[in-house]
Amino acid sequence: MALFTTDSKKDKKAAPVRKAHAKKLIDGRAHEIIRAPWFSEKALLATERGVYAFTVPASVTKADVAGAIKEIFKVEPRAVRIANLPGKRKSLRTRPGFSTRAARRKAYVYLREGDTIQFA
Repeated sequence: MALFTTDSKKDKKAAPVRKAHAKKLIDGRAHEIIRAPWFSEKALLATERGVYAFTVPASVTKADVAGAIKEIFKVEPRAVRIANLPGKRKSLRTRPGFSTRAARRKAYVYLREGDTIQFA
């Protein structure tokens, strides 16, 4: 839970997304960047504090994510953090051995106080 602490020192470490760095996107590309909201218990608890998690492709940057959020949801992100999640090794139930699940990438989008994103 280190990402969502209320300690003001850790909150200042999040690199702000400057307006000059938020990319203007080609029409329709924003929905390719923000694939889906990340629904987990940790992510849903963080939405109360203005932090939203999304599934993103491996090739996007923080500026791409900030531009897509601005275009789709009409809110300006305060900061964006991206986490790479490695693929997990799982045992096969029907035969001996192991398989590897796909690696994933998610983006944490920090909004200013008062800004919200509605998913439904």
